[in-house]
Amino acid sequence: MKLGLMLGYSGAELNIPLERVKLAERLGYDSVWTAEAYGSDAITPLAYIAAHTERIRLGTAVLQLAGRTPANCAMAMATLDALAGGQRAICGLGVSGPQIVEGWYGQPWGRPYYRLRDYVRIMKKIFAREEPVSHEGDEISLPYTGPGALGVGKPLKSILHMNPKLPIWLGSGMEATVKLTAEVADGWLPLGYVPETAGLYEDWIAEGLARSGRSRDDFEIQAMAQVEVTADVQSALDRQKPTIALYVGGMGHKNKNFHKEMMIRRGFGDAAERIQELYLAKRKDEAIAAVPDEFVDQGALVGPEERIRKRFRAWEDSGASGLTIAGDERALRFMADCARLNVQASA
Repeated sequence: MKLGLMLGYSGAELNIPLERVKLAERLGYDSVWTAEAYGSDAITPLAYIAAHTERIRLGTAVLQLAGRTPANCAMAMATLDALAGGQRAICGLGVSGPQIVEGWYGQPWGRPYYRLRDYVRIMKKIFAREEPVSHEGDEISLPYTGPGALGVGKPLKSILHMNPKLPIWLGSGMEATVKLTAEVADGWLPLGYVPETAGLYEDWIAEGLARSGRSRDDFEIQAMAQVEVTADVQSALDRQKPTIALYVGGMGHKNKNFHKEMMIRRGFGDAAERIQELYLAKRKDEAIAAVPDEFVDQGALVGPEERIRKRFRAWEDSGASGLTIAGDERALRFMADCARLNVQASA
């Protein structure tokens, strides 16, 4: 199983753990991933990392669609790929949520399914450079002819010769968008994917791949898990609960929260409702305490080495082609051993 390193997005100050990224590359990790919310962006840190590494793939998990037009996103990712020497960039995309889309970017939520489909198809046309790009979509069209248009726009072809197969992966979790991901994208960044419920997605993936005439070999799945090597399992689980409570309880609108919906889909509906109720009532400590240990444990690799090693076998058998981990240097080194990367890294 391929391994990735998750860096996420910044807090109040931007700090790129470059030595940890270099260690991951020496250990044989396949990829490093950044994110964005409403602070640091996901592309700029990867350009910095590209200058200090040689082969590790550079992925975004995820770029928010509302923040860039598809043409701008294609330009930025192709530029990153060129700076990195080619064949290294992975463009991970996601719709975010209506609070950020409308509150931060000032864009309409619209119809996310159709926006995703148009966005990916436009980007692939830009990467291919087969002809000047035009697209008549349900949500996005080129040239633009909507309100305020002068009507003089014309199709254009990228000046930069881009990697025509620069991979586009989608972050998704609902049935319609998972099927769309398998149909139009090269990989999937699943929300809440764990070995216990991985089978729920198999029919959706198969249907999406069938629409485009592709096989499972043409499609990558990159799951994610928090890793902590420790003798105290309970404390490790407890340390993850505040973040889960934040996302399930307070990230998104009460009636439109993808993290809450994912928790329900995994069989923890009562807990999801209770966490959101408590969090929105500003009873955050109670919301954190309401996060079930089992839910946390399913999506993490925590505990003594032997416990993690046994649990990792379930991830290897889950159907995912890669696992992105978040953890410290000890976790990084141990997971390289678990995944049998067979690379000896110097201290």
